[in-house]
Amino acid sequence: MSQPTFSQKLQAGSTFPDISVTDLHGKAHTLGQTGEGQDWQLIVVYRGKHCPICTKYLNKLAKHKNKLMDAGVDVIAVSADSKDQLESHLDDLSVDFTLGYGLSEDNMKALGLYISAPRSEQETDHSFAEPAIFVVDQENKIRIVDISNAPFSRPDVDILVDGLQWLRKPDNDYPIRGTHS
Repeated sequence: MSQPTFSQKLQAGSTFPDISVTDLHGKAHTLGQTGEGQDWQLIVVYRGKHCPICTKYLNKLAKHKNKLMDAGVDVIAVSADSKDQLESHLDDLSVDFTLGYGLSEDNMKALGLYISAPRSEQETDHSFAEPAIFVVDQENKIRIVDISNAPFSRPDVDILVDGLQWLRKPDNDYPIRGTHS
């Protein structure tokens, strides 16, 4: 029996690491740095084109993009897929937020993600990250972190979006949770 390996998980309230991905237009995006008009970013790490659950999740999230933008939350989804895999995945996606590709294994480890090997060449041709959600604020602090080791275990989109809308209301003055370990 092999020995378990351990990875360092990012902590709520910590500074988000400096990681960049590329979009289909060749533009580099530094995760945690938002688009115009938004000062928070929702970073969705997904498994890749081979995962139908990820496709469904991203398409559902896209339906909430305007609510997130109105709340000042930019959205980016990233995977370890290649440019060709992402281009092919677009046939099944109906999203209008940024999609980044090329998340490296070193990036995955820096994010504390669970990493899986493909079950076969038909699945994909590279190791990939299991799902994760990060919400990063204007100070590059992690407000929310959710790291999973399975495609069917991730935050419900409706609850996540409702929670972010509530969280962004200044009167709620909600602190970063989970900072005591």
